[in-house]
Amino acid sequence: MTLENLYQLLKSTGLPVVYRAWPIDGAPELPYICYLAAYSNNFSADGVVYQPIDHVQIELYTKDKNPEAEGRVESALSSLFWDKSETYIDTEKCYQILYEVEV
Repeated sequence: MTLENLYQLLKSTGLPVVYRAWPIDGAPELPYICYLAAYSNNFSADGVVYQPIDHVQIELYTKDKNPEAEGRVESALSSLFWDKSETYIDTEKCYQILYEVEV
């Protein structure tokens, strides 16, 4: 799977999606998704990268706890193994639901 394939999966949620961050004057209303390749976790063989693997963070931002939006993301990610965590960002007055996948 490529980052472009992942982008298409995330777009299937119907939520606005962007890589890394919205422009300062262009963020849509919540909920929305940001995703980024945070680091690589490559598989090696014979001392070289045999299979490049990106560790991707998918961030769902919501004003309130939003199980429906989370379900849409989780449904889109159903073909991947993902881990999930949640935090409330006081300064932004919103929730960040973080999904981590490797592609």
